Amino acid sequence: MSANSHSRRDFLRQAVATGAGMGALSTGLTPFMAMPVWAKDEPPIGTWPAGSQGNSVGIGAAVPRTGTYAVQGEDELKGWQLAVEHLNSGNDLIKKFSPKTGKGVLGKEVKLHVADSAAKPNQAVQAEQGFITQNKIVLMTGSTSSAVAVALNKLAQREKVLYVTGISGSNDTTGKDCVRYGFRQNFFGQTAAAAIAPVLVKQFGKNKKVAYMTPDYTYGHTVTKAVQDATKAAGWTTVTNQVSPLGAPDFSSYLLNIANSGADLLINVNWGHDAVLSIQQAKQFGVLDKMKLVVPYQVPFLARETGGLMQGVYAATDYWWTIEDKYPLAKQFNAEFEKKHGYKPEWGAANAYVSFAHWARMVEAAGTFYPPAVIKAYEKGETIPSLVGDVNYRPEDHQCIRPVIIVKGKMQKDMKNKEDFYDIVEIVPGAGLMQKPDEFGCKLGDYT
Repeated sequence: MSANSHSRRDFLRQAVATGAGMGALSTGLTPFMAMPVWAKDEPPIGTWPAGSQGNSVGIGAAVPRTGTYAVQGEDELKGWQLAVEHLNSGNDLIKKFSPKTGKGVLGKEVKLHVADSAAKPNQAVQAEQGFITQNKIVLMTGSTSSAVAVALNKLAQREKVLYVTGISGSNDTTGKDCVRYGFRQNFFGQTAAAAIAPVLVKQFGKNKKVAYMTPDYTYGHTVTKAVQDATKAAGWTTVTNQVSPLGAPDFSSYLLNIANSGADLLINVNWGHDAVLSIQQAKQFGVLDKMKLVVPYQVPFLARETGGLMQGVYAATDYWWTIEDKYPLAKQFNAEFEKKHGYKPEWGAANAYVSFAHWARMVEAAGTFYPPAVIKAYEKGETIPSLVGDVNYRPEDHQCIRPVIIVKGKMQKDMKNKEDFYDIVEIVPGAGLMQKPDEFGCKLGDYT
């Protein structure tokens, strides 16, 4: 018996148990139009089967719409919204990722429930818990802060509801804080560092003195350490690491220490509006006249919002729209996104779209919303399409193996249009970059 079909006997048994069978039969309706699809002989788990009994299924997105990561959060949200629109309409692009998808997922309309997380873990967890209790969502998403991603990982495992990250750069998300019910499509600190370090050493040479700016939470600390580890062999040393709280309005004291550190390079790990402010203030303090700037984990809209300060700066990113010359799906996505929103997609939106497209593919492959079956579809590790070429999810830690794109900020005189901010320096395959699945302490936990 296949995972997504049941015999008439199984239907009758379930119909009698619910007292609804004779009504469904007497109307002449196909049973699955009146009754939910059940995974054979499996007890309820999480929001299953209640969340998929009707004509629709829900997804809960806890995304920052206020606070220091709000701009990037809104960009993510646009990607999720476009994916839901495409899933429900059976758009041709979504079929490139999930060939079995018609209209909806397993024929059910997808509804997106949205809450503002403000990049705060407690607020995100509270919102998702509400979606689980009230809306019986079958999937959670969100995070622009890795602290939120880690918190939602734990919620997903406890409540047995699948979670796909939006943006999360911490090694811990699929490392020591990994869970069976969590999946990450974007790359992370260790991968970014492994990709960009050889480029930086080639460009700037060996034995460099480095100043770091680090946000004080899991993303910041793991990215900084990853870059330090990746450049150690070239003799790069840390002369100061300035750690600041999330949402700091003033970086002057940190920048004063950096200005007096004698560093050759400033590696800024800050993210969102913190990255914008710290780079602008670094320019005002004359720091950027003394040392070269590097952004090892690029922030969507950073070049636009810093007003030209990313010119000549190296960065690692998940996605940049000009890869459309190499990847046909990226070109199609760019066109669909720009038609709807009027600008080229940044990597937050790209990641958000792909995470939903991949989830739909796994549900269709499983033939059911039963969470363990969907998880096992991911864990087959099959090669599947993405906006950056073919990728796969590792069964050991649920991390997507995907390339890292190294970019360099274009000089203004070389920009072909108002969104032509970066040259692509290199697209580095992910398989040779990522640490071994157990290196960061991942233990996924149970299915049920």
